[in-house]
Formats: sequence, structure tokens, C-alpha cells
Amino acid sequence: MPVVRFEVVWPDGKTEACYSPSSVIKQYFITGKEYSIHEFLNASENGLQAASNRVLNSYGYPCSNAMNQLSAIKARCASFINDPKKTITVTQFID
Repeated sequence: MPVVRFEVVWPDGKTEACYSPSSVIKQYFITGKEYSIHEFLNASENGLQAASNRVLNSYGYPCSNAMNQLSAIKARCASFINDPKKTITVTQFID
């Protein structure tokens, strides 16, 4: 499974490369699209769970790094959750 990073621009302008153990994450995001906080959280949870499941199916255990990344995303989003106008943009995938 190829590891993929997806670059995110947070509402405060900071950029971060997030980790996925599988390219399946590309099915959950569109580069250049602005996501509301809730949309981004939903896509992150679904995409990283799918990526972790691929690891589970291949190796017999889920990917703890994918779940750690999801926890970090949830924590980061928590600081923006009260402002519905805030958006998060996925700018690129890094294979």
C-alpha cells in the first residue's frame, strides 16, 4: 500500500501534511476544494478509517498511525468548530 500525504491549509493559514497509509484517501477529498469544518472532519474520518481497514485486510491489524492522524485532525478542528464560516482546503496529495 502506498503511503500518501495530503496537504491541508487550516483556517488560520497554516499548512500541514497529513498522513494516510493508503491512497484510498484520495477518494474522500478533492484538491482545491474548500471544506467546512464538519465536511472535513467527516471526510477525514471516513477516509482514514478506510485506509486503516485496508491495512487490516492486508496485514491483520489496523493502522494506528491513521488513527493517530485522525485524532490530531479532530483536535485541530476543535479550535475552529464554533465558526461555521471557517474552511479547510486540501491543496495536494503527496505520493
